[in-house]
Amino acid sequence: MRRALEVAVTDPTTPGGGIDDIPVGAVLYGPDGVELAIGRNERELTGDPTAHAEVLALRRGAERIGEWRLDGCTLVVTLEPCTMCAGALVLARVSTVVFGAWEPKTGAAGSLWDVLRDRRLNHRPEVYGGVLEAETAAVLRAFFR
Repeated sequence: MRRALEVAVTDPTTPGGGIDDIPVGAVLYGPDGVELAIGRNERELTGDPTAHAEVLALRRGAERIGEWRLDGCTLVVTLEPCTMCAGALVLARVSTVVFGAWEPKTGAAGSLWDVLRDRRLNHRPEVYGGVLEAETAAVLRAFFR
């Protein structure tokens, strides 16, 4: 989670690492624990409504390994995934999802919905929420101030 926090607050496109979008960071790890890819929200930067940290990390990880199925992989993200991201995590067959702050307005890993553990779906990753919750929530609160 500390690596995801680092990604969340570092914007490589801005001199000095300034933040242009909501600071959410995601890190995708392979089955062997090696970092495959990172993602940081880039909606404002790209004008792409799907450019959430999780989606970008999944895209980059799949491209790196040459396979859309991310069996055995773990995604660590600083904020509870929304429905779009949760759906992408299920469809990519990510094995484990770890997130920091809960998102009561749009969260789809237990707050508002629970897409990740929906028994009607063909894949359900293990989910661990609230990891370094205070630290991840503080980054978001500071951004919105």
